[in-house]
Amino acid sequence: MNYNSAEYSPKLLARIGGIAYLIIIVTGLFGEMFVRNSMIVSGDPVTTAKNIVASPLLWRLGITGDLIMHVCDAITMVVFFVLLKTVNKNLALLALLFNLIQTAVLVANKMNLLMPVFLLGDADYLKVFDPKQLQALAYLYVKAHGYGFNIGLIFFGFVCLVYGYLIFKSGFFPRMLGVLMQVAGLSYLLDSFALIVAPPVASAMFPAILLPPFVAELSLCLWMIIKGVDTAKWKLKAANLS
Repeated sequence: MNYNSAEYSPKLLARIGGIAYLIIIVTGLFGEMFVRNSMIVSGDPVTTAKNIVASPLLWRLGITGDLIMHVCDAITMVVFFVLLKTVNKNLALLALLFNLIQTAVLVANKMNLLMPVFLLGDADYLKVFDPKQLQALAYLYVKAHGYGFNIGLIFFGFVCLVYGYLIFKSGFFPRMLGVLMQVAGLSYLLDSFALIVAPPVASAMFPAILLPPFVAELSLCLWMIIKGVDTAKWKLKAANLS
């Protein structure tokens, strides 16, 4: 394969991946922080349901943003695989597989966010249920989404660990970005497993535990957009790729 062709310009590829990564960060923050964080009231199904009913379009926009985020996930997967397989093809493939599982889990998990829209609607078949039952069920799906999200992040935590190692060893990315990504991976794993094993501990760590991932991922995506990669070093690695 000719890695010197324009088709495989590593700097351009990195910038495309960086832009997609930035979209992931922005849409992810929009869905979690702006939409759901403002509408979901912990432990209060009634108020949560009222908020969703009062702003159904905003709730749906949050879901739409998440789906756009997952489309961009596919773009970043390809970019990171092409760039990092020059360091270690097997590990780059492993990260790709972990990332595929994460994205598949999170996409399927979006049904948990759509269920409250159905349950809190005005369809005739819902009249057989008491309103409080529907509110409780809607809240249950919202809560299930939170756990599904963290299950997906377990796999992404391993993605960050592998990416961090490959970036550190690459030579065409700054080593510090690799260190930051590995810290991000450990943070994701700690937060996600804590939610499953010891929810009170997870609550105590949140949101501070997610600061390292935010710093790491934002730093990486901005570096990719502004600097790309060291083309000469990448091509040297690519030339040695069997």
